[in-house]
Amino acid sequence: MSSKAQNVLFDVQGPRGRMLTLIFNIVGVLLVAAIAWYVLAQLGERGQLESSKWTQLFTARSWNNFFIPGIIATLRAAGVAVVLSVIFGLIFGLGRLSQVAVIRGISTVVVEFFRAVPVLVMMIFFYLGLGRTGLVQPTETPFWAVVLALMFYNGSVIAELIRSGVHGLPRGQREAGLVVGLTESQTLRSILLPQALTAMLPSLVSQFVVILKDTALGYIITYPELLASGRRLGSGDGNILQTLLMAAVIFVVINFALTSLAQWLSGFLSYRTSGKTKTPDAPAPAAPTPAK
Repeated sequence: MSSKAQNVLFDVQGPRGRMLTLIFNIVGVLLVAAIAWYVLAQLGERGQLESSKWTQLFTARSWNNFFIPGIIATLRAAGVAVVLSVIFGLIFGLGRLSQVAVIRGISTVVVEFFRAVPVLVMMIFFYLGLGRTGLVQPTETPFWAVVLALMFYNGSVIAELIRSGVHGLPRGQREAGLVVGLTESQTLRSILLPQALTAMLPSLVSQFVVILKDTALGYIITYPELLASGRRLGSGDGNILQTLLMAAVIFVVINFALTSLAQWLSGFLSYRTSGKTKTPDAPAPAAPTPAK
């Protein structure tokens, strides 16, 4: 944004305004530092900063019996939920773009319904429902309750992303497909959908991060994911605060790795689909012929 546009939107601060901003920033930093010092002091008085409570987090027992199984359970549920959510989103996203009114209406009702129901409510519903129907083994009931709840909610969000992504493309893309003889469905599958998926990749990855974080709700229905494993470890060793902080750090690391991978993939796909070709170097100009 140019400086001229900034001047239109915001008034440029004068010397007094800049001084007040500096003072407020200093006061804010001091206030945050004071709160942090107070919290640390209270934790120290209650023995929460003792080294014995922190060193237990780095023992082989803690990782082999609690953290690593919790990470595996979290990634397992998140991975299956991501795959099923993408399939669900593609089916009902394309359904919302269908030229058939009945298919479009049914897809809209399904998507809007599951977007409106809280994830935790669906987890509890599937946990109780699957347990009473006997469709899955009792030991697998929490896993499938978590996966199905995440699939229906996040799949509905992905379906809406697909619909908005296709509608956000230039109209010329659809018209070009129809001109060359493709049908509406062929144009959607071959031209519009690939471009929409590439354009909305950052939003898709953000939804995958949401899926990964929402697996922690499985703790309510006894699914042994990372949060539940950390809580069991902390309850036994008396360092529940420390184990929950470690679980939070692990979640941050996994989400950061997923986001970094998505950024690289987005740049790679943008480069592949940009249509750039390497042009040959221009020939050097010929040396002038000396006059005779």
